[in-house]
Order: sequence, then structure tokens, then C-alpha cells
Amino acid sequence: MSTYHIKHLEEYFHVYRKSVRDAETFWAEIAEEHFLWRKKWQQVLSWDFTKPEVKWFEGAQLNITENCIDRHLTSRPHKTAILFEPNDPKDDAQHITYKQLYERVNKFANVLKERGIKKGDRVCIYLPMIPELAVSVLACARIGAIHSVVFAGFSATALATRINDSSCKMVITSDGSYRGAKTIDLKGIVDEALNECKSVESVLVAQRIHSDITMKDGRDTWLQPLLDAASTICEPEVMDAEDPLFILYTSGSTGQPKGMVHTTAGYMVYAAYTFKNVFQYQEDDVYWCTADIGWITGHSYIVYGPLANGATTVMFEGVPSYPDFGRFWQLVAKHKVNQFYTAPTAIRALAKQGLEVVEPYDLSSLKVLGTVGEPINEEAWHWYNDNIGKKKSPIVDTWWQTETGGIMISPIPFSTPTKPTYATLPMPGIQPALMNENGQEIKGNQVEGRLCIKFPWPSMARTIWGNHQRYKDTYFSAFENKYFTGDGALRDEVGYYRITGRVDDVIIVSGHNLGTAPIEDAINEHPAVAESAIVGFPHDIKGNALYGYVTFKDTGESRDHTNVRTEINQLITERIGPIAKLDKIQFTKGLPKTRSGKIMRRILRKIAHKDTSNLGDTSTLLNPEVVQSIIDNAL
Repeated sequence: MSTYHIKHLEEYFHVYRKSVRDAETFWAEIAEEHFLWRKKWQQVLSWDFTKPEVKWFEGAQLNITENCIDRHLTSRPHKTAILFEPNDPKDDAQHITYKQLYERVNKFANVLKERGIKKGDRVCIYLPMIPELAVSVLACARIGAIHSVVFAGFSATALATRINDSSCKMVITSDGSYRGAKTIDLKGIVDEALNECKSVESVLVAQRIHSDITMKDGRDTWLQPLLDAASTICEPEVMDAEDPLFILYTSGSTGQPKGMVHTTAGYMVYAAYTFKNVFQYQEDDVYWCTADIGWITGHSYIVYGPLANGATTVMFEGVPSYPDFGRFWQLVAKHKVNQFYTAPTAIRALAKQGLEVVEPYDLSSLKVLGTVGEPINEEAWHWYNDNIGKKKSPIVDTWWQTETGGIMISPIPFSTPTKPTYATLPMPGIQPALMNENGQEIKGNQVEGRLCIKFPWPSMARTIWGNHQRYKDTYFSAFENKYFTGDGALRDEVGYYRITGRVDDVIIVSGHNLGTAPIEDAINEHPAVAESAIVGFPHDIKGNALYGYVTFKDTGESRDHTNVRTEINQLITERIGPIAKLDKIQFTKGLPKTRSGKIMRRILRKIAHKDTSNLGDTSTLLNPEVVQSIIDNAL
């Protein structure tokens, strides 16, 4: 019975029991049998959640790119590794084989070395979804540099914050990007960001939209001529198992984003293992994850997980609505996609368009459908199941986080019976616990609590870059000796898990975790604004949208509210990016506060949800009268 590739429910339970009873033997067998090591580990696992400190495969040496590329050169050199589908459907798709990927990564790695990048240096990558993005990530890993990919929809301010936090030595970007019918000036955003960044010595610029840009002498260089001159041979840097592979920033509930640090060996083993099982990938399949590599989903399930399994992974530059809302389905039919992994937001947006955009396309190649980013609602689940999967392709509703590195709870297709809105059962090696507010574990089924994990898994983030205390405080202080996910969950009568949402001040909008504090900080910079509070409210497409309660410094009676709304969203776009714009902005005379001055977001959340029948006890508020006024003027 294979522990690496689970095919039946009975097998899942057998493997899961083994993984929990003897985690070290379980992961050691998988690591030994399915990966290439320069040197074997002395110890599979050492851990202490009180510090918190976790080490997997200690003493082992490897390079992740040998596992993702080199070892496939003998068995599948001419197989497509990356299938790049450009933004414009009139442009040809590119099939990059494993051999071509090997040469491209080595050339890029040599360019990095020539520019003075060495093991341990941080490289910020701010690129659109073009092959250079995947290649640059792998080139960093080849030479032991730590990549920090920043989603190319973030503003200059957000980019500068991330560059400065990890003292990046280099930025890799492009002249611009295509997004549907629009172009975006990425290089201009980088130039603005770098006014605030002292650590950056050089910028490599890929050409994509052929726009006129400013190139700063001594700092900026066009990428392609350097690649053309570089050698296709680059010996991989030998890395220790626990050497950092990448930093990826995720929104905190306080202003500063958290740079999650993922290390090499454990991340590789877990990303590869979960990819194989959650998507049931077979040798000739074509797999497509629609995420951006700027998010953890793209790291684990466009780049590292698929390539470690010798898969063909699709990279799509465009958007689901361009040139029309049939684009996803056109590409599924064109490339005969077998596994399709996308966000509930995209599914809801596409479902709204009706079936006329689906019907022209042959979707019979689809074997597995996946969702990621937030729990999928029942209506969207049924639409996806009925119209895209034709009730024959199981939906894997995957729950995991930037911090976890890989999928934690998910059905295994053709093994786990699915249930709409439920992520179902934990992956092998994952030990969830539901906790009550007194810090006790809630045993049994048909219960609800805060979702923790009580035993380490190989791909968990090891720290927050430069701030281990914050890592401890955020994830290990709420419940003793457990990793707290920040999510609530319920367990049904058969032990299936359903994620009920964040329990902190992070709102998931279109699958993106947005901390409320940085958005409020941006709004409060407006000269007319005294203070603000952000909550989420249900939205048909995004799942949640943002509702802002804003108080003016003066009464604001004569103010042009439309203009101020526009200015507030402009500020948010500049500070964070357009993904954080508010759908509703209500101007209020005051915000409900406790006597200690804390804004009662619970009340504001209920008003935004149009659920004002039971606001709980408001008598303890400093200003209870303000609540009725907010209700009367709610949007």
C-alpha cells in the first residue's frame, strides 16, 4: 500500500492513522523514496511549540531545483513543464519543456550570480504572470538566494514596505503588464517604491509590453541581453534542509505585513505530497491553477508542487473576463485540462454570466476541480459541480494558509465523499484540534470552536522574518502548545471540518487576506478624516466586501461625500493596492466605543450584515446613542 499516492477511502484512513501514530517514520519514508538528497538527515523532526521551534530532516542536504527539474531530465526531458498561456488569446501559448526549463533557470541563475547575488541574499520579484516569474523563482532557489515574490497588484508603498522589511538586494520586474484590455506600468511603481529603499543595488527588467520606461544608470538593466549571454550550466547550491527557501508576506491584523519564512526540505516534501494526492495527478495530465505566483497558492501549486512531481503546469497571464467570460472554459477545452484549481470568487463571478459562456466548450477532459482562498458557498459549489464538472469531477475544497505552506484539510478525490461547504478531512500528518475560549480542546463531533493544529507538519512556516517574537505571539500564544490558525471551524457528525471564517481582524476578500488596520491607517491619512473602522459584509461575487465607517474631524455636513469617497479609495489604492478598496463607505457622527476607547467592531459588523435585531448589551458603551444613528443611516 503506497503512502505517497492514496487512491481509496480505506487507504486514506490506514495512511492517516500511520501518519499520526508515527509521524517521523511516515514522513521519513516519503522523503526517502520520492526525492533526491545530497546527504541524508540525522534527525527527522525536533520541535518545541513553546519557543516555537520546528526542524524537519535536520542535517540533510539538497537543492529543491534538482528535485523540480534536473531529475526529470532522464525520464521526461521533452515533456511540457510550464504551459504559458498569454493574456491575449491571439498570441500563441508557449510549451516550455523540462530540458528548456533547466536551461532557462540555469541562465537566469548565472545572471543573478554575475550581479552579485549569493546564497542567503533576498531578491524581490515583482513580475506579472509570465514565464520569467516562475524561472526567476527557481533561479533564486538554484543558487540559494531567498526569493520574496510580491503580487504585481500591490502599490509602490506596499512594495517598498516588503522590500525594506527583508532588506532585498535586488528587484526583478518588467516594463509593465497586461491585465485584460489594460496595461499596468510596473516599472513606474518599482521606481516610486525604490525612492524609499536603501538596500536595493540592482534592478533587472524583463520586457513585456514594450513601453517607454526610465532606466536608472548603474541600477537598472534589461534582462534579456544578460540571459542571452549566460551559460546554460549552473551547479546547484547545496542547501541545508532548514535553510530558508522564500519569504512571502501575508496581511497582519496590525499594520505591518508578516514575512512568513519557509525552509527548503520540509516545504518541498509536503507541497509535492499534497499536490499528488489532492489533485490525483497522473503522468500525462495537464494541470491548471489559476492563482498568481504572488500568493502562496502559486508558489506551492503552480511552481514547486507540480514540478516536483514532473507535472505539466499551466501559467495563465490573463483574467477570467477577457476577452469574454468564457476564457477559462476556452482554455480548459484548448489544452484539455484535467485538474482545474481556482477561487470561489472567480466561480461566483462566472456563474453570474449564465451558461451561454460555458456551453460552447468541451470540458470533458476535467477530472478534478479545486477551490482555494476561502470556503466555497453552497450555491457556487453546486453551480461548479453541475455545470463545470458535470457531476463527475469531484470538488476539492481546500483549506490552508500562507503560514501552512501546503493544503491542510481537503477531500482526496475519488476517495473522500464530498459535502458542499466542507473541507472534509485532514491530510495525512495533520492533527487538527477545536478549542474553546478557555483553552480546552473540544472533543467529539457536532462541535464548533477555534481551529488549532497540535503537531508540526513539514511545510509549516518557521518564523516571521526578523521578528520571531511576533511569530510566537501571533500563532502560539492563544492556545498552549498549539498552532492557532486564526480561523473558526465546526466538525460535523462524521468528523468533517467546515471553516467558519476568521476570528481576528483579517477579512478575506476575493480570497485575499486583508488586515483591517493598514486599511484604516490609509483612510485616516485623509485630512478630513478623524477615524475609521473597517468590517466585512457578505458579497455575491467576492464572498466578503469591505464596509468602512468614517468619522470626519468636523461635522462634515457641507462636505461633498462623493468626492471624499473617491479620495478615500484612492488613498487605499496608493497605500495597499486596488484589492483593498471599500465597496461601501458610511459617514458617521461617531463610532461605538468601550470606555477604554476600543471600537466595538462586533456591532458595526452586525449593522453591515443588516442584522440589527440583537446587538447584545450596548449599555457598557461610552456612547450608546451613536449606534441608533449608524443603524438609521446604514447603506
